Amino acid sequence: MKKLLNIYRKNNLPIVHVIRLYKEDGSNVDICRREAIENGLRVATPNTYGAELVAEITPNDESKINSDLLFKGEFQHIGNNEWVMYKPRWGAFYNTKLEQFLRDKSFDTIIFCGCNFPNCPRTSIYQASERDFRIVMVEDAMSQVYERGIEEMKNIGVNVLGTNEIKDILKEQEKYYNSFLK
Repeated sequence: MKKLLNIYRKNNLPIVHVIRLYKEDGSNVDICRREAIENGLRVATPNTYGAELVAEITPNDESKINSDLLFKGEFQHIGNNEWVMYKPRWGAFYNTKLEQFLRDKSFDTIIFCGCNFPNCPRTSIYQASERDFRIVMVEDAMSQVYERGIEEMKNIGVNVLGTNEIKDILKEQEKYYNSFLK
C-alpha cells in the first residue's frame, strides 16, 4: 500500500483515506462490536490505538486525525490532494458524503487499496459499483485478498491490477501527455 500511495503522491493524484472511528460513548458502534466496547474495549476511539493513520501511509508527520470534523461527515485535508474521511460502517458510501465528494471533483474511477479485503474494501467496492464508478482493485496493496474474491470482483467489472501495473499505466499516460508539449 505504501508504494502505491507514494506513486500517487509523486503524480499528484488524489487520495482519500477512509477510516472507522467509534465515539467515546459507543453510540455509533456496530452490533458485532458493541458488547466488546460496552465491556471496556477501547479501539478506534479518538486518541487510542487504531484511531490514527499509521505513520507509513501518512503524507507527513502532522497528519493527525480531527475526529470532531470527521464525525460531522466532513473531509479532513491532510496533504496535497489528500484527505481523510470517516465511515460509520463497513462500506465507505454508507451514510457518508463520499459520492458527492467524488462527483464534485468529477472523479469517475476509484482505485481501491486497503486493509481486510473481505470486510471494508469489498463492501466499498460493491457500493462504488452500484453508483456506476469505474473500479480498480490493487490486489497487492490490499490485505486478506483471496482468489475467489478476485474472481467475484472481476465478475462485477472490477479491473484487478498490481501496483507495478498502475505505475506502468501512469508512466505511459505521462509519455502520452508530454508528447503534446513538444
